[in-house]
This record gives sequence, C-alpha cells and structure tokens, in this order.
Amino acid sequence: MNYKNKGNMRTLFFIITMLLGVMSYGQSWVTDDNFNEKVIGTSAFDSEEDNAVIVVEFYAEFNKDNAFKEWDKIDKLEGVKYYRIDIATSPKLKKELRIRMAPTLLLYVKGDAYIKFTAKAGLDLKCPVDYDKLVRAISVVKEESQY
Repeated sequence: MNYKNKGNMRTLFFIITMLLGVMSYGQSWVTDDNFNEKVIGTSAFDSEEDNAVIVVEFYAEFNKDNAFKEWDKIDKLEGVKYYRIDIATSPKLKKELRIRMAPTLLLYVKGDAYIKFTAKAGLDLKCPVDYDKLVRAISVVKEESQY
C-alpha cells in the first residue's frame, strides 16, 4: 500500500468522522413534503407521542445568528419534540402558515397550533423567545390541550 498521501487519508478520515457526528446528533428538519406526517398527523388512537408538544421553528440561513439557540435543551424535555423548517426550501409552508419573519416559532399539539412567536420587523430580527419563556409556553400548552 502506498502511503504517500497519508495527509489526504487523515483529512478524509476527519471529514467522515465529522459528518457521522453531525448526522448522529443534530437538529430534526421538516420540509413541505413531511410537515403533515411529522407535525400535523396523529394516529386514530391517542398515545403519549400524539399528545407531545411540537415546537416548530421557521429558520432562515441568512439569519442563523438569531435562530433559537437552545433547541437541544427543548428537544430533551419530556413530551416535547423540536423541528426546524428552512423557509428557503419550504415555500409552501411559509405561504400557508403566513410566515413573514424568521425566526418564527409555533407550538403544536395534536395537529393544532396553539402559540406563535414571531420576530419583530426591523433590522435585527432577533429570536422572539428565550428558553425560559418557551418552557413556560410549553407548560401552558400542555395544560390547555388536555381538555
């Protein structure tokens, strides 16, 4: 075996390792094609999963610095799922749900939207909610959706 390109092999190994790491721990994305299945769709029989609060963030690559930063903490909460939708690749959802700013976060239970947090128009387009405020909203939605 020729080891002249040992540096190239190390670089290739590093890239493959990084890709596997990103794929095993990463954000779940939703698109126009799978939104109904992941967010809206519920089974005929209620289960714990059907009662989950689903947090959906409408995300824009151009404004990634203002995206919700603590999604990994939200995703670890019991009875909560967190998805992101890139508005550039999901124009149908952007139009149907009247998403005007990114980031915008919506909270769903059993296919129904309960709360919408939208970035205010302006030059900064900062995330409209922090971790504590989102956790409080999730609690309210869980309580309200029981009835």
